[in-house]
Amino acid sequence: MPAKSDQRGGPQSQSLLQRLRRRGWRLTSQRRVIAEAMEGEHVHLTAEEVYDRASPRLPELSRATVYNTLNQLVKLGEVAEVSLGSGTKRYDPQTAQGHQHLVCERCGATRDVHPAGADRLTLPTAERGRFKLNRVEIVFWGVCSNCARSPDPST
Repeated sequence: MPAKSDQRGGPQSQSLLQRLRRRGWRLTSQRRVIAEAMEGEHVHLTAEEVYDRASPRLPELSRATVYNTLNQLVKLGEVAEVSLGSGTKRYDPQTAQGHQHLVCERCGATRDVHPAGADRLTLPTAERGRFKLNRVEIVFWGVCSNCARSPDPST
C-alpha cells in the first residue's frame, strides 16, 4: 500500500507495528499488544498508560514487560523517550519524521507540531562549549481549547 500524505504533503510515517515487522523484530504477543497500544496520532503515553491500553488485550501482560519493551524500543530508535516538564517519561512512536511538541499547561495534552524554520535552528559554536549536540527539542506551551473553555482552577 503506498504511503499516505499528511497535511504538509510529505509521506506519512508507517505505524510502529509496521516498522517493527519491516525491521524483522521478533513480535511476541506482548510486544505486539504494546506496539498496538501506541497506535494513533499525537500519542505520547507514559509506561503506565501503555500498560492500561495493552493489558485488556492481553491480561497476562506485566508492567515489567511494558517497561522492558519500551526501553528496547527506545534503544532501537523506534520510540523516543520525551520529558515534557511533568517529570514523567512519555514515549513517542513518531520517530520517522522530525517534529516538536505543543503541550497544554493545564491538562498536559500533547500534540506533534512541525514549526516553520525548526530544521534551520542552530546553536553557534561559541555557545556550545565542548558539547557534542545529539538532538534539539523544542516544546511549545499553551492552553488547549478544552481547558480554555473552562475556568483556570489555580485562580
